[in-house]
Amino acid sequence: MPVPRPNVFPEAGSAESAADASALPPGKATRKAALLLAGTGGSRAAVGEVEALGRRLKETGLVARVAFAFAAGGAPSLHTALRGLADKGVDEVLLLPLLVPMEPGLRVWVGRSVQRWRAAAPELRWPLVRLAPPPSDTLGIKEVLREMLGQAEEAAPMGESALFASDASLVPAQHWRVLVCQGLACNSAGAPAVWNQLRLEEDRLALRTRGRGVTACTTGCLGPCSLAPVLQVYPDGQFYGGVDEAGLRRIVHEHLLGGQVVEELAYAPNGRKQRLRARTWRAAAPNVAAAKAEA
Repeated sequence: MPVPRPNVFPEAGSAESAADASALPPGKATRKAALLLAGTGGSRAAVGEVEALGRRLKETGLVARVAFAFAAGGAPSLHTALRGLADKGVDEVLLLPLLVPMEPGLRVWVGRSVQRWRAAAPELRWPLVRLAPPPSDTLGIKEVLREMLGQAEEAAPMGESALFASDASLVPAQHWRVLVCQGLACNSAGAPAVWNQLRLEEDRLALRTRGRGVTACTTGCLGPCSLAPVLQVYPDGQFYGGVDEAGLRRIVHEHLLGGQVVEELAYAPNGRKQRLRARTWRAAAPNVAAAKAEA
C-alpha cells in the first residue's frame, strides 16, 4: 500500500511555551523539529511515555529537536507546543500523530487551527507544519505489530481483578456540566482544541471544586453542525457555537464562574435553521463577575 504524502500547512502559531524533549546540541544549527502528537495526557505516566518516545526519536540523530503535545486533553496542547517551537526560531515542524485510529477530520482540524493561530498573532513568525500519515499507514507498522505479538506471547497471563476497589462512591456535587461536541463537523472545525483548552482551564482554575463546581465531557453530535464547534452547558441547556480557545475562556470566566451567558457565542432554539454569526468580538480580560464567583 503506498504511503500517503504528508499534509503541508501554512505557517502555524499560538500561545505559551512548548514541552521540549531535548535542546539543540551546542554548536549544531538547525531550524527543523519533530513534534509528537499523542491523544490524552491526563496522568504522569502518559506524559512520561510520550517523553520516552521523544528521547528515542532524538537518539536516532534524524532530528535535533523533539517536542510533544496532546490532542485530546493534557498539557502541553498543540497550540502551546507550536508556539514554543516558534519562539525557539524553528522554521519547520514535522508533526507525527501517535494516534490509532486517526480521525479523518484531524487533518482538517490541524490545518484550520494552524491558519487560525497564525491569523491571531500575525506579528509572530510561525513554522511550516507538515503532518505525517498515521501509524497504520507507515511502512514499518508490520514490524512493530510483529514485535508486539512476540512480546505478548512471552508476557505473564493476566489475572482476574476486582472491578471496583470499593462498593461505595461519592456523588459529585458539580452544578455545571459542559458537553463538547465531537461529531465530524465539530472535530473538523477545531473541537479537539476546544476540549483540550477546557481540560487545561479545568486544572488551572480548579473548576471541579471552585464556585458551584464544573464537570465536562465529550459527546457525539449535538445537532447544529452549521454552528461548529458546538458545546452545551447544563443545567440550562445553553448552546454555544463557533467556539475557539479564546471563546472557551470567556465561557469559563463569564458563564461557569460569573453566571452570565456569553451572548456573542450563544444560540437559542427558535424553530428555524440558523447560520454561524460573524465574529464581532475580540478576546478580552475575564469578566469581573468571575472575580466575584463563589469561593
